[in-house]
Amino acid sequence: MTKNRPATKGPNSDRLSFEEALARLEETVQALEAGDMALAEATRLYEKGMRLARLCSEMLAAAELKITQVQTAYGEQMRLPREEPPGLEE
Repeated sequence: MTKNRPATKGPNSDRLSFEEALARLEETVQALEAGDMALAEATRLYEKGMRLARLCSEMLAAAELKITQVQTAYGEQMRLPREEPPGLEE
């Protein structure tokens, strides 16, 4: 398994990438929106969806933190040289 795949919490603690978790979340939402299931099953799916949503959110926050750390380590964001407005050249 790759190190960019945090474990999910719960009985199925298989490791998911962000893309896999998001795909499962989308499938869960579609199943809930279809609405042709018993209340107990809908509740179970809702809980699963909330876990997946939290997992996706945590992964996005971790990626944002990593980007911030890289930017800090290498100085501020790369800046392009400013272009002088036409007519101000000497």
